Amino acid sequence: MNSAKPIIEIQHLWKEYGDNVVLERLNLSVQAGEFVSIVGASGCGKSTFLNLMLGTELASKGKILLDGEPLNPEPGTERGIVFQKYSVFPHMTALENVMLGDEFASASPVAKLVGRLTGKTRKDAMARATAMLEEVGLGHALHKYPSELSGGMQQRLAIAQALIKKPRILLLDEPFGALDPGIRKDMHKLIHKLWKEQQLTVFMITHDLSEGFHLGSRLWVFDKTRVDAQAPERFGAQVTYDIPLHKTPEIEEQLAGLVPGLSAKQTENEPTPTA
Repeated sequence: MNSAKPIIEIQHLWKEYGDNVVLERLNLSVQAGEFVSIVGASGCGKSTFLNLMLGTELASKGKILLDGEPLNPEPGTERGIVFQKYSVFPHMTALENVMLGDEFASASPVAKLVGRLTGKTRKDAMARATAMLEEVGLGHALHKYPSELSGGMQQRLAIAQALIKKPRILLLDEPFGALDPGIRKDMHKLIHKLWKEQQLTVFMITHDLSEGFHLGSRLWVFDKTRVDAQAPERFGAQVTYDIPLHKTPEIEEQLAGLVPGLSAKQTENEPTPTA
């Protein structure tokens, strides 16, 4: 058993919208460096959970702790996010999009006034952004606009934008859902490489269980354990399965019970992450 203090602790977490209970009784902990794949039916609260982690939603009850302290209720540099829809600014080049993180975070009066860095600070930010774009395979596209990039390249740009401030936690909301299968495979390799190299703790929502299995070190299944047919909004989803993904025969059998046809053969040509 890992005795290290968790990076994330989720304690008796509930999220309600009026009488509609979306999430209930979540009690979980995550160690630094884990890759948590999150699956479940549409509408079961997966994105709501990610929004709670990001800080764009507040819990109705309970709390999320980061390093034993309440998570900042507003988005912060310790958390980066990549959405399915390419979340980049169309009027900025790839380099300008990635530099934006440093420009927003700058304490310089000029930067706060005009939203732009100047002098050596700008040169340093440009060097960091260039290095990050090269890391995600976009070193040749520094001065291209998003409209000049393919879907896969735009998602690489969104990943660079999310990682430029060196977050400890990366949130991925179905980041590869709109990509063609071949491009998705390339993106899987990139995310796996960045996860390991930057020692990230990752939470990824996916509707593709095999994708979650290939990339994750842990799998959470969100579902409702209590259902009232007369009032379906009365009960929220919980994590009904919490499975360590060490690719053992026992884990293969457990996953096969969740999704028929999933077998070890499907993972032979994929990277094999470890916790």
